Amino acid sequence: MLRLTRKLMFAIEAVVDIAYNSGEHPVQSKDIAERQGIPRRYLEQVLQQLVRADILRGVRGPRGGYRLARERRRIPLGEIVRIVAGMDTDEEDEDTGSDLGRVVLLPLWQDLQEEALVKLDAVSVEDLCKTARRAGIDSTAKKSADFNI
Repeated sequence: MLRLTRKLMFAIEAVVDIAYNSGEHPVQSKDIAERQGIPRRYLEQVLQQLVRADILRGVRGPRGGYRLARERRRIPLGEIVRIVAGMDTDEEDEDTGSDLGRVVLLPLWQDLQEEALVKLDAVSVEDLCKTARRAGIDSTAKKSADFNI
């Protein structure tokens, strides 16, 4: 089920933070945690899942951290939502316990979720970075680095 959980917020904030603040060097998780107020123990789990899903790329070493694995315009918000939703496999939500729930309400809810995901797929990480810039949110990036090959 599609829910705006803390984990989902952390994932979106982390990806946008990396896109918005990346420059010459990778963005370190401690900096993301500090800027976004995300507990590091949760952040590392989410970041590793995003690396495995090819949203982020981990860079090792003393100046290591995280970079986008793709251009920010090629990372839709819906993809991040699906990845995080896949981390939480809670079957309890779909156990409605009645025919009315299974036949009437669950299909409606699934249609609404699909519509929401279509809308989220139309929003890229680049769109969110532009919104942050227009809102006057400071960036630590010296230049607009997008991703490295």
